[in-house]
Amino acid sequence: MDPSKIIDFPTGTTPASTGGPSGKATHMRADLVEQASQIITDPPLLINAISKRVRQLNMGRSPLVPVMPRMGAADVALTEIIEGKIVIEDEEPVEA
Repeated sequence: MDPSKIIDFPTGTTPASTGGPSGKATHMRADLVEQASQIITDPPLLINAISKRVRQLNMGRSPLVPVMPRMGAADVALTEIIEGKIVIEDEEPVEA
């Protein structure tokens, strides 16, 4: 894999916040980030969706897409978004 195609995705420094014991950043493939950003166009919303799904995967939830060798949890989450396995639903505004 070309190192220029990998983006660091800082997820914190504690094992609880990273979903793993290393406390290191999760890496994401730039091409997958680009494709997912065309589906979820709001960057903070995309980051939150990926973060939540990575936590779920690291806690033992099953991937919704086939996992290839060397594919990290963030790549799995991005692929799930790209393939439409994970969608963000718009919430209806709450009336006062």
